[in-house]
Amino acid sequence: MSPRGQIEPWGRARLMLSAAAVLAVGSVALTGLGFAVYLLVANEPTSTEAAANSQAGLGTMPSGPHRRDSISAEPMLQVSAQDGRGGVPSSTPAPSLTIPAATEIRASEVPSGFPPTPQGAIGQLAAIEITVLQGMSIPIARDVYEHWSEPGPADASDWELMRNVQAFLGSAAGTDVEDPTTMVVAEPVGAQIKGSDGAGWVVACVLLDVRAMVATEARVAYGHCARMVWEDSERRWVIGAGEPPARAPSTWPGTDLAARAGWRTWISERG
Repeated sequence: MSPRGQIEPWGRARLMLSAAAVLAVGSVALTGLGFAVYLLVANEPTSTEAAANSQAGLGTMPSGPHRRDSISAEPMLQVSAQDGRGGVPSSTPAPSLTIPAATEIRASEVPSGFPPTPQGAIGQLAAIEITVLQGMSIPIARDVYEHWSEPGPADASDWELMRNVQAFLGSAAGTDVEDPTTMVVAEPVGAQIKGSDGAGWVVACVLLDVRAMVATEARVAYGHCARMVWEDSERRWVIGAGEPPARAPSTWPGTDLAARAGWRTWISERG
C-alpha cells in the first residue's frame, strides 16, 4: 500500500474553509447526522462511579491484553445528550494538545503520515473519522474500516461510525444525500489520551464539531474513542482489534463540562 504523494498539511484551517459554506445557512435544526448522533449519545450513558473504581486498579496492572482491555473499558464522564448541543463558554481556557498534521494521502483517501506518538494516533483517528463522516456513504465507511483496522472478529457493521452513517442515511435527511447542497463537515476541536500500554498502543479520543446541512443546519459535538495500534511495517496507526472503548463524553467544546470530561483544546501543529 503505497502513499499517493505529498499534500499540504491537513488540519483546522483546511476544514474551516468547508465549514464556512455550511455556516452560510441561516437557521439551525436537529436533523440528519445531528439527530443520529443525538440518539447514539442519548441511549448509551456512562457511569462516573464505575470510572473512578476502574481507574484505581490500573496503576499496578502489568502490560498486556488485560491492561489494554481495562483501559479501553474504563467508563468516562457521564453527560446528557443536551450537553453535546450547546453550553456556556468557560471563563478559564482548557489545557491544549498539539496534534501533528498529515503529510500524505493513503488508502481510502485517508490523510496519513502521522508520527508514532500518542498525538499521532489522535491525528490519525481524526482523519479516519472525518473521511467517514464527510463521505457519508456506507461503501466509503466499509472501505475505510477494512483498510484502517486490524484484522479481528469485529466487522464494519459493528463500528460506531458505520452506525452513524446508517442513522443519517435512514433519516429524512438521508433521502437528500445526493443533493449537492447536502453537506456534512466535521472539525476536530478537542482531544485526549485515555491511556496507553507501551509505545505502540493507545486509546485515543477525539471531540468533533459536526455540522450537517440539508435545508437547514444541525450542529452537535461528538466524542469518539478508539484503540489505536502502530503498524511498524506500514509506518502508520490503525484501529486496534478488541472490544471498542467505553463511549466518550460528547460535550460542547469550550465549556467547563468539556474540560471536566478531560477534553483538551485541539491545536494543529504547523509545519
